[in-house]
Amino acid sequence: MRLSLLRRMHATCLPLLALCCCAERGRAQCAGIATAPTAVLSCASRAAPGPTIETIDPTRKYSLTELVDIGEHNNPRSRVAWERVKQRFNQLGIEKSDYFPLLVGTALFADQRSVSPFPEPLAPRGYTITELPLVEPAVTMQYLLLDFGGRGGHVDAAKAEALAAGAQLIKANQDVAYEISSGYYALITAQERLQASTDILKTAQTTQDAAEARLANGRATMPDVLNARAETAQAVFDLESADGDEKIARVTLAESIGVAPSPDIAIEIQRNAPLPAALALTVDQLISRALADRPDLMAQMLEIRRADDEIRATKSAYLPKVYLSGKAAQVAAWPTTDQAHGQLGHANVTTWSAALSVEWTVFDGGARQNRKALAQSERRQAIDELRDKRDQAQREVWSSFIAFRTALRQEEAAIALLSASDTSYSASLDAYKYGVKNLVDVVSAEKQLALARLSAVSARSRVLTEAVRLESVTGNLLRGLPLATTQPKDGAK
Repeated sequence: MRLSLLRRMHATCLPLLALCCCAERGRAQCAGIATAPTAVLSCASRAAPGPTIETIDPTRKYSLTELVDIGEHNNPRSRVAWERVKQRFNQLGIEKSDYFPLLVGTALFADQRSVSPFPEPLAPRGYTITELPLVEPAVTMQYLLLDFGGRGGHVDAAKAEALAAGAQLIKANQDVAYEISSGYYALITAQERLQASTDILKTAQTTQDAAEARLANGRATMPDVLNARAETAQAVFDLESADGDEKIARVTLAESIGVAPSPDIAIEIQRNAPLPAALALTVDQLISRALADRPDLMAQMLEIRRADDEIRATKSAYLPKVYLSGKAAQVAAWPTTDQAHGQLGHANVTTWSAALSVEWTVFDGGARQNRKALAQSERRQAIDELRDKRDQAQREVWSSFIAFRTALRQEEAAIALLSASDTSYSASLDAYKYGVKNLVDVVSAEKQLALARLSAVSARSRVLTEAVRLESVTGNLLRGLPLATTQPKDGAK
């Protein structure tokens, strides 16, 4: 009984390796196949989130990698972050368009009737009436030749913002992957608690059967049997609670994937897989990895870069701008007059104009100064936020590092406790059957065994959860870097 529980406890580590190293997946969206903001931006510029939301097949068992893949496409946070990357990419295209001339085609269709004073000897009424039908197709151009870095600053700022959005997409997908993996292991834990509760019920039933058998032989009292029956009833109650918790864990996992919350989801568990055995990196190496690879830190550094580019753009507003403008048109006109001897000819000629102009803002009521001060303030804010996020990253790495080592020691202690409790219960039950011990000793050993079973499940769950959390806080989820934890050698556990 104890060995079967230990085998179940060590059956769920391989999905962790797949989760951290599955950088190439067939259906994964941009952050699943690209781990740098530039690659994500390039991918997102060509692809868009699918219009349909994938559903879960209740008859199929899903692996952790498959659940994360589905979650990247379905989870609203991933889809929103993906759309934000596309929006920032389009904004970058808008800023780049300022490097090109603006060409506008126009077509004018007009008819004008006007009155002009005229000497009476030549015009008896003292005026003439002229009508002018006109057709004028034209092309106008305006081209900003020189702005002393204004366009470059805006383009670089938009590019930094787009890359930051790419880093945030990576972060969003890693957060979704962590939430799904946590829900996955929580469901496994709930299933193992359910199995442990079933074993506890069997143990309680065995104790009750032994008490009833001794009562039938006249070697036990009715209070002993009632006490054993109470323990069995408590075990039934705990079993029902565990069953409800298992179904709730299924609903939570379905929600994290981005499908309709429902208990109709089944997961695939790899059997006989060992738990993480130790840390592969020192805490200093883990902190260095986090500071170099965490996408939220990348995004914040890009925010500083964006602020620098905005400052450069605001400085250019103090300098002149040089424009080249021009116009080319084909004018067709058929003027007429009411004078019998003053008929006018028609025209169909090409006209054009070109100009080089300089625009220099002399006074704007302090707008340029305030824009510059605003950009400088945003830069200082971004630097302070980066420092805060770096401190937070180091704190999270330290906390996860300590929690993982603690979980390993607790798991070892839980295994020893389970072995000792199982032996103690078996010995107490045998002694009770032979009349050496009373029922109180058996019930006490039974309770200790039940506690040991649940402690073993909790300890195993914490090892897995902390291992995934360690990969998350160092930015290694969905990436191809080596794991922060090591697996035991063959036959080691």
